[in-house]
Amino acid sequence: MRHSATFTFITPAAREIYRTLAPEMEEIGPRSMVRVALGGEDSLVLSVTAEDIPSLRAALNLWLRLVSVAGEMLAMTGAGPRENRGAAGPGR
Repeated sequence: MRHSATFTFITPAAREIYRTLAPEMEEIGPRSMVRVALGGEDSLVLSVTAEDIPSLRAALNLWLRLVSVAGEMLAMTGAGPRENRGAAGPGR
């Protein structure tokens, strides 16, 4: 029996997070499959499918953390969408 979960993240940084995570989709294990896609300008969709519950849990733990870290790094570095940087821009 296959198990799946889909999460949609609404964020102005969706495109940047997608570009950060897209190369990681090549590193999928044999018992799970992960797909990251843009659902619109401000929407990131994470879909995980696995052969069993432990594999689904492991894949979700990894990929939800990757999404979180990517968002945190974009916020810390000011590399996110321009509308979030303020009028003067980063470092000014």
